[in-house]
Amino acid sequence: MAHWLYKSEPSSWSWQQQKDAGAKGTEWTGVRNYLARNNMRAMQIGDKGFFYHSNDGLEVVGIVEVCALAHPDSTAKDDPRWECADIRAVRDMPNPVTLKDIKANPKLSQMALVTSMRLSVQPVTDDEWLEVCRMGGLDNPPA
Repeated sequence: MAHWLYKSEPSSWSWQQQKDAGAKGTEWTGVRNYLARNNMRAMQIGDKGFFYHSNDGLEVVGIVEVCALAHPDSTAKDDPRWECADIRAVRDMPNPVTLKDIKANPKLSQMALVTSMRLSVQPVTDDEWLEVCRMGGLDNPPA
């Protein structure tokens, strides 16, 4: 299993909206960056990820999982270059983990959220996954 981080502005798509989408989940649409698109192409069913509120909040607020593999992005208007994966909410992060706290943690100094801040869909290493989960109060994080 791989781990990911999905960034969303809460005014556009919030963690609450993601949870309200239920078990069916939603397409992670609108990504127009080749590296982020390629990250979605690499995803497998069941991969877990952090849901991160960008711009307003700047914190990891929940955990999601991939529920459909990469497919054409329905918002791409007949442009086959753009694909998306579908994700569904798994659980709230008991204690949201702020960007400030992530940046202050030496164990996370190489995390893509710190080094590639603008990338909307980012890989997360196993060690980073465990550390952010620990910081958020998840002693037994989903794999």
